Amino acid sequence: MTGPALFQPITVGGLTLANRIVIAPMCQYSAVDGCMTDWHAQHLGQLAQSGAGLLTIEAAAVVSEGRITYGDVGLYDDATEAAMARTLDSIRRWSPMPVAIQLSHAGRKASTELPWHGGKQIAPDTTNGWQTVAPSAHPFDAKENAPHALSIDELTAIRDAFAAAAVRAARLGIDAIQLHGAHGYLLHQFLSPLSNHRDDTYGGSLENRMCFPLEVFDAVRAAFPADRPVTMRMSGTDWVAGGWDVEQSVQFSQALEARGCAAVHISSGGLDPRQEIPAGPSYQVPLARAVKQAVGIPVVAVGLITEPEQAEAIVAIGDADMIALARTLLYDPRWPWHAAAQLGATVHAADQYLRCQPRRFKTLFDD
Repeated sequence: MTGPALFQPITVGGLTLANRIVIAPMCQYSAVDGCMTDWHAQHLGQLAQSGAGLLTIEAAAVVSEGRITYGDVGLYDDATEAAMARTLDSIRRWSPMPVAIQLSHAGRKASTELPWHGGKQIAPDTTNGWQTVAPSAHPFDAKENAPHALSIDELTAIRDAFAAAAVRAARLGIDAIQLHGAHGYLLHQFLSPLSNHRDDTYGGSLENRMCFPLEVFDAVRAAFPADRPVTMRMSGTDWVAGGWDVEQSVQFSQALEARGCAAVHISSGGLDPRQEIPAGPSYQVPLARAVKQAVGIPVVAVGLITEPEQAEAIVAIGDADMIALARTLLYDPRWPWHAAAQLGATVHAADQYLRCQPRRFKTLFDD
């Protein structure tokens, strides 16, 4: 290997990425009835010029009631698909960067206000609110409206909605799918014993709690073209005693790998308000390291990764195969350019930007 590890290519499933920098999905809460708007073209367009290896579209709900807020993006009908197509057409006209999408259902954490308006749950009988659903009728917070416990038939419908969204994603030419099994949303709610109190085949033992997320994965994998990867994002731990933890994450990752999952993305938390997160630089990397030691598929690390040398070390020493950036890229949408310049690597830049290359970094942009 020549050059920094962070800027080496990697193949995930059938998709080859130019480098190990992944733009993580970042909800913008700026959709109208699930449809992307001009904000998304502006937001995703600038990120598509960043020089990263992969751009991931924010959590896209597979059904309307699966949205976190009334401002969330969806991919559940012809209108939401058409709006996403317009955004993608705009991006692809000017950027060759591969595009992935995160498919999601918020479960009991749905029907909330926009973050800049407080982010609190909106009651189902109130404007912009609806009845939430979950594995069990236990709310995220005791003060919130309790979710409806999903029946077997309703689980089947949600599984099929994930598959239908995967078909739409394929039709849009999206390069990869990430299933959202993290941050306390529906698939994570099934995994954690803190939120899953079912007494049927979908609750109780670890094997049973993994059942529905694995069924969703299988359905999406079958619905999406075989040469395009399907991956999973999970919380490596709930940060609450007696909850989901890294040992269970390892077993879940192994089960996913056995079913053809192309990569796993390890985040943490979001399921229980009692969580105690030891936030600090690279604080989630040990979770990714534990999973990487147990599987053969690529592992993505995320969380307070802000410095080029920090990111390079994570990949170079083998703690993870890729790093994902979210807030870091919102603050500095040219972070991959700056990291490449600092580490002595090259990135792709649009022809319109070639004149900005500083003289001291004459080899920053590739051909």
